[in-house]
Amino acid sequence: MSRGPHLLKIGAGAAAAVLLLAAADPPAFLSQVQGGLWEVSGAPAAKAPVRLCVAAVAALARFEHRGRNCRGKIVKSSGSSTVIDYNCGFAGFGHSEVEMLTPRSLRIDTQGISDGLPFAYVLQARRVGECPASQPPQHH
Repeated sequence: MSRGPHLLKIGAGAAAAVLLLAAADPPAFLSQVQGGLWEVSGAPAAKAPVRLCVAAVAALARFEHRGRNCRGKIVKSSGSSTVIDYNCGFAGFGHSEVEMLTPRSLRIDTQGISDGLPFAYVLQARRVGECPASQPPQHH
């Protein structure tokens, strides 16, 4: 189950990330966390951390399905964590728990089905700065 090429497509896939929580008010703790350039480690088949430029960090909750058209809902939110379920039609679905460790550091426990295959992993995401001018974040 090689996901290397899929996971490393950070250009168009990450840039096209649709804001997961567009239809709902984001959890209060996510308002403390800025978009920008994020480094994500723990992705299967990725030999190095993946850098993503995101406008809204809620998009990191659906890391496996970035670049896909998905709809999500907040299942539970308390304190510094939230649980999000999302569905991407034929591309699959996911269930992610996002925990804010600090305003610049997140832990994302995610699982679901992607392109007919199960996935389950834990990601560590940390904000490393502003997006480079050549790679502005997408606003969806």
